[in-house]
Amino acid sequence: MGNKKFMTCDGNTAAAHIAYMFSEVAAIYPITPSSNMAEFVDEWSANGRKNIFGETVKVTEMQSEGGAAGAVHGSLQAGALTTTYTASQGLLLMIPNMYKIAGELLPGVFHVSARSLAAQALSIFGDHSDVMSARQTGFAFLATGSVQEIMDLAGVAHLTAIKSRIPFVHFFDGFRTSHEVQKIEYFENEDMAELVDYEALKKFRANALNPEHPVTRGTAQNPDIYFQTREVSNKFYDEVPDIVEQYMRKITEKTGREYHPFTYYGAKDAENIIIAMGSVTETIKETIDYLMEKGKKVGLISVHLYRPFSKKYFFKVLPKSVKRIAVLDRTKEPGSVGEPLYLDVKSVFYEEAVKPLIVGGRYGLSSKDTVPDQIFAVYKNLEAKEPKNDFTIGIVDDVTFKSLPIIEPVTFERKGSYAAKFYGLGSDGTVGANKNSIKIIGDNTDKYCQAYFAYDSKKSGGFTASHLRFGDAPIRSPYLVNAPDFVACHVPAYINQYDVMKGLKKGGAFLFNSIWDVEETKKRLPDSMKKYMAENDIRFYIINATEIAEGIGLGNRTNTIMQASFFKISQVIPYELAVEQMKKFIIKSYGKKGEEVV
Repeated sequence: MGNKKFMTCDGNTAAAHIAYMFSEVAAIYPITPSSNMAEFVDEWSANGRKNIFGETVKVTEMQSEGGAAGAVHGSLQAGALTTTYTASQGLLLMIPNMYKIAGELLPGVFHVSARSLAAQALSIFGDHSDVMSARQTGFAFLATGSVQEIMDLAGVAHLTAIKSRIPFVHFFDGFRTSHEVQKIEYFENEDMAELVDYEALKKFRANALNPEHPVTRGTAQNPDIYFQTREVSNKFYDEVPDIVEQYMRKITEKTGREYHPFTYYGAKDAENIIIAMGSVTETIKETIDYLMEKGKKVGLISVHLYRPFSKKYFFKVLPKSVKRIAVLDRTKEPGSVGEPLYLDVKSVFYEEAVKPLIVGGRYGLSSKDTVPDQIFAVYKNLEAKEPKNDFTIGIVDDVTFKSLPIIEPVTFERKGSYAAKFYGLGSDGTVGANKNSIKIIGDNTDKYCQAYFAYDSKKSGGFTASHLRFGDAPIRSPYLVNAPDFVACHVPAYINQYDVMKGLKKGGAFLFNSIWDVEETKKRLPDSMKKYMAENDIRFYIINATEIAEGIGLGNRTNTIMQASFFKISQVIPYELAVEQMKKFIIKSYGKKGEEVV
């Protein structure tokens, strides 16, 4: 791509953007956190957007996930490139149809924002429990670890499915990647259209069910031939890793970012490495940079093509110097000798003469935040005389004692970076305003930006925390802001309920929506806050946004007032530019409600 083109969007938008290009039919049924993908595709179709074939995608909303998967199956048999979007129990309800789609070699693609399964309790948040429950279906599995990787690699799933006839699940971490907003480079239709194998596509269409040349499909087979016909597909799977590698090289040529079925990051002579997939790989890369500066020989293998698991491409990137490996799984498989990725890595080395010591661990279930401190603990564990196996990170396990201790808190200071944190109430507009802020900065400056919004499953009326980062280089910190330069507390009651100043940097700024005057505010502040401000030279600002909002007819929507205050205090971008862009976003957000509301 000649000139770089940027957009500020979340992971679901990036996946939908690519999926729309390659889809002729989308069969949808919403489930958190994948719903936005289907909503975007539906909206774009309604507005007449064209795919790479010059057609508008036909979107069909079914009455269940099972129905959506059945519609995908039927549509593929009719010769239409078809996509769906799902997560968690939704994916599990598609498994029967997934076996059929894979068994009949139909090039469908499922985009999955991977989410926890309801086990001891339901959780709407992210881990790999769902995709690991479908890994045996015969679908190929492609993992991405950031919003940029989704944009870069989602198309590889579609392109390889067309060329190889093997259907794909393209998955990324629910919420942590699906809802994280980043400034990224993006592809347009013509960038992807030139990569399609049109001969393979022609064959797929020619193989469609057609009354003009009838064939028998969906038969029942007996012991005399079922086994043999099950094995016939082997050669198709054998070709997938090479096809994926070919397309990844083409994406690398276009973007300058290097991709392979497995990618390596770290010291060329690394002795201790981690193997993982998903958003945690970005956190691991940050930690590797930190440890290499201290002379440590560490590295990471990021898994992109999880199925078929290619021994050839795995050993192609594995440094010969590796002595110890920690495999991180974002799922729990009770009763097994280890989690899925760990067992795959162990089996890859089974026939090798020289085997490194391999341990496995679990992390990040239900979007449990995974920070550099925990990755540091994993590398520290590998240095031990007898590294702990079957460990956990991110929790304190005082029942079965499997958790690794946090030895050393790790924070990264990046030149030219700025981090901010906003505490709000679900549906008070804080999250929406911060989404606008990140787009204003991303679209109007050369700065890179990242936003993530943490809220409980109650959403409306519940606690929210917005985590924003800005910088002069791409941001690869897929975890919550723990050392902000700026904190805003939009809800007065929170000063007595939460440690809202936790981690605020020395000399940082704190903005408080106070319903009291200056003297009363001083009396109301907890002593712990006063002590922290004094010890850390915190710049403390107050504004009665609640009173201002009521006075100008906004009710309890203090978001715009607090947003303007943030731009004034932080000076991340010139204040006049911020105000001008805020006005545009207000018209965009509220224009349909009439001029008076605007």
